[in-house]
Amino acid sequence: MIINWLKAPAFFVYLGLVIIFIVQSPKNCIMKKILALSGCCIVLLSCSKNIKDQQAIASADAQDLKSSQLQLNQYIKDQFQQTGYFNWKDASDEMVWTAMQSTDNIIAVGYKPLQEKSIENRLHTININDAKWSAAKQQVMQLIYNSERKFNPSIRIENMEVWKEKVLPVIDVKITSIETLKLLRKSGLVRYAEPMGYDPIKEFDNEAALASGGIGGGSGCGGYNGNTSLLAGSDYSVVSPNAKVSWNYTYHGIQNAWTKSTGAGVKVMVIDSGVSPDQANLGSEFNQGLSSGRTIEKMFTLPGEISSDDPCGHGTAMSGAVAAPRCADGNACGVAYNCNFVICRATRDVYLDESSEVKGVSDAYTWAADNSTVQIISMSLGRVTGSGQIKDAIQYASGKGKLMFCAGGTSFSWTAFFVGVIFPASLTEVQAITGVKDAPALNACADCHKGKQIDYVIVMEKQSTGLHALSTAMTGDVPTTVGGSSVSTATAAGIAALVWSKNPTFTRDDVLNKLTTTASGYPTKSKNYGWGKLNADAATN
Repeated sequence: MIINWLKAPAFFVYLGLVIIFIVQSPKNCIMKKILALSGCCIVLLSCSKNIKDQQAIASADAQDLKSSQLQLNQYIKDQFQQTGYFNWKDASDEMVWTAMQSTDNIIAVGYKPLQEKSIENRLHTININDAKWSAAKQQVMQLIYNSERKFNPSIRIENMEVWKEKVLPVIDVKITSIETLKLLRKSGLVRYAEPMGYDPIKEFDNEAALASGGIGGGSGCGGYNGNTSLLAGSDYSVVSPNAKVSWNYTYHGIQNAWTKSTGAGVKVMVIDSGVSPDQANLGSEFNQGLSSGRTIEKMFTLPGEISSDDPCGHGTAMSGAVAAPRCADGNACGVAYNCNFVICRATRDVYLDESSEVKGVSDAYTWAADNSTVQIISMSLGRVTGSGQIKDAIQYASGKGKLMFCAGGTSFSWTAFFVGVIFPASLTEVQAITGVKDAPALNACADCHKGKQIDYVIVMEKQSTGLHALSTAMTGDVPTTVGGSSVSTATAAGIAALVWSKNPTFTRDDVLNKLTTTASGYPTKSKNYGWGKLNADAATN
């Protein structure tokens, strides 16, 4: 029989080895062997104790981290409820460090030369390759390097950046010491230093999320299949050549607007989870029926991905709501069915809770900003905590004259405390959109957020049945349905395209003025629903 000494109590390990040595050793060597063996066993017992001590320390550290996470989440919740937003600048060094340890330790560092003051309104004028900006970056990199090499002597400064930034004054870097974090947050060269991937929603990415099929564990993904129970006349109408028009278009005068504008000549970009390669109406059949002569571009900015293919379904549905063709195959028709279109895969799902997704979204906005043919950007994604890097990208795009729409937020029962408008819809540079029911009075949809940052609303939920708006499914010609502030945002972007197409010499501000002055609540802005329901018919007059 073979004895597993490593699993035996230490005393019996010692005793067994003593017996073996006694049996196999000459008499005059027995005492020496026993003494030598005793020393070995002392080492063995010491190692065993050290392992147990290390395990105990690791367990205690894990418990401490979990406790710190709970405190951080409570702080974020309190800040959000009291002020309507959360900024990492308001958190302590220890809280920021907890967030970093809880994710991937990647931090976004916004930098500037010492002599520079606020740059928010002129990010689009900054060339990070200019001497003073390049020097500022190198000084910040040197600060990080000097601190980090104390704990990792093998680190090389040229390999520290996780992703290279080409447009914005931001460094994405992984750090391993809270001392480095403290130095960054105190430096006059640093505008912000914050964790990229942490958001409280991750804490709910377990049984509650999986049970509800909600944001966590899939983040709005799945279920975008054709709905065969839709009823003609009540859930949709049919227009030539054979396209289904979602029931909610009537509430915004979209069909009447089509007699004056179809979105031709305007390019809209959707930033989302990509587009299904199996949905022909957003591919090889993009130009069909009464949709013709327009372009569709598919791209991706999500680090590590190799295509624009949509594994989630959300991006496909948003694309359809904006730009699906006025088709002959019986599918759902998009609002701006003759617009030019760009779909960018920047995320895996609808909630921005990964560092790579922050980078993907940031790069999508800067790409659109630098593309002179893109006029409108729609993003039905968000998070609870702010992101300096995404804010930089949006302010950069705003400076380039882009008209941007963002979703106000869609929640589930287990995220009920996330009331109010989420980031980045909470930014003043974008138009925040939410969804309402088809009741005469404005009433938010079952899961839609509302708040003072909302600018416009879209009817997208039937009060009687809970039915949502129609859009394109992942495959086939049977429409799917999609709700929340997501489809509301895509619909609003489509209406803006109709207005800009009708008035090609308009600026962004001209389009916004048209949308605002023709909305249902103008001239009074509601504290929860902005200017009210958009009116495509009136806005295209």
